[in-house]
Amino acid sequence: MTGAIGQTKFHMNMPMNDLDKSLEPRRLYQQIADRVRVLIQSGDFREGSRLPPERDLAQQLGVSRPSLREALIALEIEGSVEIRMGSGVYVCARALRRPALSIPMGESPAELMQARGVVEGSVIVLACVNATPEGLARVRESIEGMRADIAAGRDVLAHDREFHVRIAEMAGNSVLTALISTLFDERQRPLASHMRNRLESQPTWSAALAEHEQIYRCLANRDPLMAESAMRTHIRSAAERWVIPDAA
Repeated sequence: MTGAIGQTKFHMNMPMNDLDKSLEPRRLYQQIADRVRVLIQSGDFREGSRLPPERDLAQQLGVSRPSLREALIALEIEGSVEIRMGSGVYVCARALRRPALSIPMGESPAELMQARGVVEGSVIVLACVNATPEGLARVRESIEGMRADIAAGRDVLAHDREFHVRIAEMAGNSVLTALISTLFDERQRPLASHMRNRLESQPTWSAALAEHEQIYRCLANRDPLMAESAMRTHIRSAAERWVIPDAA
């Protein structure tokens, strides 16, 4: 962040964790949220009013719609705005607003999905090379667990995670397995979790299940090129369903 060090007042008794926080760069969605918050506090967007449509606001701020959407979700979590599906984004009354949250909200979901596409698209090639009947059976078990969760209306995330991690385990590289686990677990952080709760549904999970089935068939056929394509398609489709769906 430009000038971050110069703007920080150093004191001998400043706790190291506070110092680390002051030097931590602001993620893009946080910077956008800061700009919208200033517009709210300055009265450009009045209490109770509807913000401009997402497309118009993104153009006004000179940012992408996915990044703006993440910023608005962050502002909703802190209580500055309310997102009403099918209606728009409204500025909350002053009594309902809180100062900017100090808790970490997590990485950008859009960037996470991009990173997962890069990493998992490569890891599945190794998994094809090192596939074993036992490893394939474990992946198949995760798919069936997802199917049962969807049918019962349960949260599917645990079996979804299991599917991706078991493929990584079959690749035979513990560092890559840990990396995929870490990337996936970012979905539990406040920003990603809030978006997930808004957008995931039985139809979206059913689509993910069908994509997992296709990935499994490529693995079982030991076809690395098709497996890589299926995995990248799945991650891209998941991002379109969860992170960057078309605005209402």
